[in-house]
Amino acid sequence: MLLEYYRVRASAHPPTRANPSDAGLDVYFNPESATKKINIAAGQSAVLPTGLKFGIPHGYMLEVKNRSSMAAKRGLVVGACVIDSGYDGEVFINLHNVGVGPQVLLPQTKIAQVVMVPVVHFRALETSRDNLYDWYPITISDRGAGALGSTGE
Repeated sequence: MLLEYYRVRASAHPPTRANPSDAGLDVYFNPESATKKINIAAGQSAVLPTGLKFGIPHGYMLEVKNRSSMAAKRGLVVGACVIDSGYDGEVFINLHNVGVGPQVLLPQTKIAQVVMVPVVHFRALETSRDNLYDWYPITISDRGAGALGSTGE
């Protein structure tokens, strides 16, 4: 499958795949000024431009995922994660600094990865039944209303 993209700025780094078997494409911090760095203080967030637009086919979405090195080494994790088919604007990445110190990002730094995911289109149907699983077996689980820790951990 091909995913078309457009560079909003000529200086924008194109998405890359480090290894042929990698699930996602790396995207980069591409500010309007090629010299503009950004400082994300501990506990703060920033919305970073990629300089890219993607032509996501109907029936798919791009899910924005952490880059393991950014999360493990720098404490930078992705916030909002879905880029819908039909969105035709520049893609921005919401990064949260969950670490203990500030993080400085320079232009052209890999900040996240995008993974193409098939989407099952559905509609929500309200029901008057409180227990949704009694009348028709739509699940194989007997978990019931068990929440955190209900499976023993």
